[in-house]
Amino acid sequence: GEADDKIIAVVESDPYWDEIQDIQSLPKVYLNRLEHYFLTYKLKPGEKAKTKIEETYGLREAKQVILASIDDYKEFIR
Repeated sequence: GEADDKIIAVVESDPYWDEIQDIQSLPKVYLNRLEHYFLTYKLKPGEKAKTKIEETYGLREAKQVILASIDDYKEFIR
């Protein structure tokens, strides 16, 4: 019942990803693989997924999530 945002990032100078500026630019097969990973990486063998991906959002929203996380951390350490 809690949000658990994931941020996908690559090295800026990596020529392999040079044409990709936002997650919507990824080939669908890569996006499907990433979604499968995030749905299953914590599962034990034979266990069924208890999580779901509500929405996939792009760079603008990712930046907002990062900034909000920084604010939350600053508030936490006060």
